[in-house]
Amino acid sequence: MRSKGRGMAQFLALVKRDYDRFTEADFSPLLEPEAQRARELYAAGTFRQMWSRGDLPGAAIVLEAASIEEARSHMKSLPLAAKGMLQFEILPLNPYRGFGPRTP
Repeated sequence: MRSKGRGMAQFLALVKRDYDRFTEADFSPLLEPEAQRARELYAAGTFRQMWSRGDLPGAAIVLEAASIEEARSHMKSLPLAAKGMLQFEILPLNPYRGFGPRTP
């Protein structure tokens, strides 16, 4: 598994299925290939954490990439995203300053 190295940043991807344009029947045949690609990205160290959303069908993914463009490229490699069936937003994450060194 790749560890976070120099030049790597963390991002949060908020993902939801596009039910305005696609039906559950459209999604069904792609769910296993989608899960397989997510496992591959996790094994590579790109996807660091992943959850199913509790508010709607979709996911929340913490991923590492050198840039937001690279993070977007990883997300677009998911079969559902490649077919335009997902909507996602990618947010850059910064370390929380409250956990850093304290100065008197």
